Amino acid sequence: MIKLFASILCSLVYPFAMYAQDSVAAFNVIAFFTPGTEIAHRSFTREANKWFAEIGKQSHFKYDSTSDWNNLNPSFLAGYQVVLFLDARPEDPAQRAAFRAYMEMGGGWIGFHFAGFALTPSDFNQDWDWYHQEFIGAGQYKSNTWRPTSAILRVEDPGHPSTKRLPRLFKSSPNEWYRWEKDLVQNPDIDILLAIDSSSFPLGTGPKPHEIWHSGYYPVAWTNKKYKMIYVNMGHNDIDFEHGTSRQLSYQFANDTQNRFILDALLWLGGRQ
Repeated sequence: MIKLFASILCSLVYPFAMYAQDSVAAFNVIAFFTPGTEIAHRSFTREANKWFAEIGKQSHFKYDSTSDWNNLNPSFLAGYQVVLFLDARPEDPAQRAAFRAYMEMGGGWIGFHFAGFALTPSDFNQDWDWYHQEFIGAGQYKSNTWRPTSAILRVEDPGHPSTKRLPRLFKSSPNEWYRWEKDLVQNPDIDILLAIDSSSFPLGTGPKPHEIWHSGYYPVAWTNKKYKMIYVNMGHNDIDFEHGTSRQLSYQFANDTQNRFILDALLWLGGRQ
């Protein structure tokens, strides 16, 4: 009778013990953003902070965010396994040095959309060779589509942990798509994860002719095999500029398949399957 009671007690307690253990954050994520950026990037940042906080509770990672780039220092970063750049990059040399050291010591990173932007001359010059030329590998920004539109994305590396659960083709959320200075295909350190499928063309609505793409090869997500990182071109929502309302017309995180890719990328960087 005692053995039977002990067995029943264990069967009742064990699931709760496992839940309590699993509910502890498996890893910590910190997102950096800049409040005063372009309105479409601000809308993405607000949306991202809400989505990551909610999905973190479900997937058992701790999510924090900050607009204080002075926190990009060795002491602060020591408490986090993954860093996100939400449509922004650091400008201060000390912050840049701290981030490079963090990545070279094995830290994880996802950069969204404008986090990869650099154009000389502009307010965001290409003045950080390690980050743009080596780490992301794309060099300077060259052009973009307009207005933000959905694209059919093709999985280029179906064996990567971030893409294993994706269909070969899927439709993205509306986005402003970037073209780059460097040919990533020629870089042996770059593993392209997602690219725009040719069925997307023509991509963009203009009105300027060069804002509509009719052909070409355009990677939109990739990893540098020398680091624990993924760059994701998504991160620009459609905004009603034409009618002066500045109303948000599209949402990056209203797409379950795209969300699956972002979540699996984050879990991989955090050491989870």
